[in-house]
Amino acid sequence: MYRVLRERGQNHRRGRARPPTRRKPPASFEAKAPCQVWSWDITWLPGPIAGTFFHLYLMLDIFSRKIVGWEVHDRETADFAAQVLRRAVLAEACLTSPLVLHADNGGPMKGATMKVTMERLGVVASFSRPRVSNDNPFSEALFRTCKYVPAWPAKGFASIEEARAWVSEFVRWYNTQHRHSALRFVTPDQRHRGEDRALLASRHQVYELARAARPERWSGRTRNWHPIGSVWLNPERPEAGRRGHGAADALPHEAGGGGPMAGPANRAA
Repeated sequence: MYRVLRERGQNHRRGRARPPTRRKPPASFEAKAPCQVWSWDITWLPGPIAGTFFHLYLMLDIFSRKIVGWEVHDRETADFAAQVLRRAVLAEACLTSPLVLHADNGGPMKGATMKVTMERLGVVASFSRPRVSNDNPFSEALFRTCKYVPAWPAKGFASIEEARAWVSEFVRWYNTQHRHSALRFVTPDQRHRGEDRALLASRHQVYELARAARPERWSGRTRNWHPIGSVWLNPERPEAGRRGHGAADALPHEAGGGGPMAGPANRAA
């Protein structure tokens, strides 16, 4: 059949077939400091009965990976999302900063209450492309870390109060003790406060002194302890020379670190 069509010059788009369309690339945003680009999403927490869930609203700063806002509720609504955003902006004193908030295309993300709240706070909205699952990698990676720590309750939470208490302890551990591999193993709080440069410079000096004292133990250079610089949300692919960490770096590096919630093996998903 195709041979006959090719011979008659008909082996091409025919009839009402639609021509191929090129997808619009996602919007790219660069975070050079805290309170410039945030990412947020909602995930389900298992309840006491199979098929019941609580809903965790989580916002993080992609520059430092710090969790800047969170709440646990029994349902997904734009009202709750607006409440989390308002409290996070006030807590981080971002009212005078040109903040970008990235999310997917869910109902709470695009609800009228959420849109009005963002306009009042001067927050710029950014959304994932329709039917594209990897445009919000920072939030997805954080949810994986949350649900793969050894302290995660495999049998679910008995009540919403128990879920809130567990998430509160997780956020405290993640922000203050979790040494993030994408941040050169400093905590999100240290990166958020600008303490990472001094810490990494001190580590570099320690490694250089150790290498100078016993050079036979080193086959090459010491570990890279330079700060990671700016962070990109959905960096444009053609510009491969851009410096900083973007969406592609977030997923493989999200696992790493230690602390009391990381278990005896000192690891976290």
